[in-house]
Amino acid sequence: MSKRSIIHMIDPMAYVSPFDINMAVDAGYDVVIPYANVELWQVNGLLQDAIFSREPKGVKNTAIFIGGRDIALAKEMMEAAKKAMVPPFEISVLADPSGAFTTAAALVACVEKELKAKHGMELKNSKGIIFGGTGPVGIATGVIASLAGADITLVSHQSIENAQSIANEYNASCGSTMSGTIGASDADKAYLLANVDIAFCTAKAGVEVLNDSVLGDTNSLKVVGDVNAVPPLGVRGLETQDFGVPLTHAVSSKGAVGIGALAVGHIKYLTQQALLKLMLETDKPVYVDFRDAFSTARELV
Repeated sequence: MSKRSIIHMIDPMAYVSPFDINMAVDAGYDVVIPYANVELWQVNGLLQDAIFSREPKGVKNTAIFIGGRDIALAKEMMEAAKKAMVPPFEISVLADPSGAFTTAAALVACVEKELKAKHGMELKNSKGIIFGGTGPVGIATGVIASLAGADITLVSHQSIENAQSIANEYNASCGSTMSGTIGASDADKAYLLANVDIAFCTAKAGVEVLNDSVLGDTNSLKVVGDVNAVPPLGVRGLETQDFGVPLTHAVSSKGAVGIGALAVGHIKYLTQQALLKLMLETDKPVYVDFRDAFSTARELV
């Protein structure tokens, strides 16, 4: 008799996201166990309890999901999980804090597709800015796009020092080459948009990042991607289901197109489902992070 599949969902926050729980159930796991308020030092014990309770040949029947909202902590928990394994007692682990890895992967993959399809450009030859760049999705978007070869700047609405500090931290840990700046006013945003190819909007829900006055000053903008599905949307004139739709509303840059939050969200959903199912199907343990998310999203797009 085959054993039931179990996914243990580890989260340093007060609760495990219902979104992630639903995703795990829909991916086909028989049993989904959430663990809240988990500290880094506890990962070792939880992992070893999980691996030693089942025979090594049943690797696909047990998996670990690492959530939370802190990308750096999620990366540390992933490393702790790897160190806790005792081959051949080893299981698969997926890290997706705040859904940031799969959301960012979907966003960059969608933008990459339209950049090439509509403008014949690759990420490696492009320049992009990320509004809301110091949050989880913004940071993950920046790292993914930078590693793909884009010249990326994280934008903070607080200070240049904050943005640059975060860029430096993740450049050191991920090998990216991002920079940081401030975008506190419409004038700041218009200045930043003047000479870029891509604008990623990853600010918190319900915040309009780019209005008519800002978009009217764009000259080189080619693709805008937004992940905010809560009104007001992040980009004026961009609808949630738009995918490669011309941005004719107030945008002076010729040929600029937009990708809305639900269009990105569709690819994010498919990406997370694919990664969760991968852990159910593999005969060898896998450790899945933003790199795997991006390669999967690229295939899905």
